[in-house]
Amino acid sequence: MKGFEKKGLGPVDEERDRMFRAIRRVMEEHPDTKAIYPIHMNPTVRKAAHAELDGFDRLHIIDPLEVLDFHNFMARSYLILTDSGGIQEEAPSLGKPVLVMRDTTERPEGVAAGTLKLVGTDEDVIYREFSCLLSDEAEYEAMSHASNPYGDGHASERIADVLAESSR
Repeated sequence: MKGFEKKGLGPVDEERDRMFRAIRRVMEEHPDTKAIYPIHMNPTVRKAAHAELDGFDRLHIIDPLEVLDFHNFMARSYLILTDSGGIQEEAPSLGKPVLVMRDTTERPEGVAAGTLKLVGTDEDVIYREFSCLLSDEAEYEAMSHASNPYGDGHASERIADVLAESSR
């Protein structure tokens, strides 16, 4: 899980709290599910996360990670919940379904390709879609194997080949 960094004032707190409640419901109903939440340093977000999500030995709220460590966690994840734009681009390259906890995205090509699903901030929608990916293998496979609109991860190899060929 990654997100909620800009949250912490006024109405957005309600959105954040709905997201946390949805995650809590999934954790309660899926005892085989584990989660890691590298939480933003915002003290308001931290307090709200601990208030709603503490009590699960399977959910670890940790400090923010360096980018390499974060990518390693994503690579070993089953799915990703986020409101981060960068993660919306990175996770599909790892074959991970991404639930975007926003009402809009600057990455509509990911939604169109099927690697991202906008779930907004409604507790019931987040809960339903998160649970679906945990219990519906066909839905999970469709998202995790959708064509990645951000590339196939082999651009640097192609560039190196072109450079090597042009230097001959």
